[in-house]
Amino acid sequence: MKVRVIFVTVLFLLTIGLSISLLIPSIVSAHCDTLEGPVVKAARIVLEKGDITPILKWVKKGYEGEIREAFKKTLAVRAKGTEAKELADMYFFETLVRLHRAGEGAPYTGLKPGEAVEPIIEEADKALESGSVDKLVKHITEAMADGIRERFTHAIETKKHADESVETGREFVEAYVEFTHYVERLHLDATAHGAHHEEPKKVKTKEHHHH
Repeated sequence: MKVRVIFVTVLFLLTIGLSISLLIPSIVSAHCDTLEGPVVKAARIVLEKGDITPILKWVKKGYEGEIREAFKKTLAVRAKGTEAKELADMYFFETLVRLHRAGEGAPYTGLKPGEAVEPIIEEADKALESGSVDKLVKHITEAMADGIRERFTHAIETKKHADESVETGREFVEAYVEFTHYVERLHLDATAHGAHHEEPKKVKTKEHHHH
């Protein structure tokens, strides 16, 4: 009886922990840590088929032993046909995504619902499914163009009044810094060859003495 109570209590605590992890917002937005993402979708298939091979590509070689062990434990629970099957599956999803994120050098804050996925990531997935990236490129370039034009317009307008007073001069400098830093960030991202989920480079604040 005591063992049963302890088991139920552990399951209850684990369930609460998993529920909380679903609600915690991610510091770094990513499609791979959602329940509707490609990693979990692949995990569902391998659990049903009983073959781990197709999902090994989602983890670095150094984590392969750990994910294989988690796979064995999950299959063992599933084979018993107990009510813990759903919890066991979630344990496997959590382990797989955690190891995947660790391989990227990115933080893991728990699995999130599919609706947490950014629309632009959905567009990226659709591009891969359709075999055409044209729509995604158009969407991104239009968004960047709008961002540049908006900041440029603000900078050019404040520049007209930059020498009228110290206050208007500072407004121009603020607009100028926002405009140039925005363009610089876009350029850095567009020309970067770093790894997936690379931390954004810090942009040094420049001092401007002549305007």
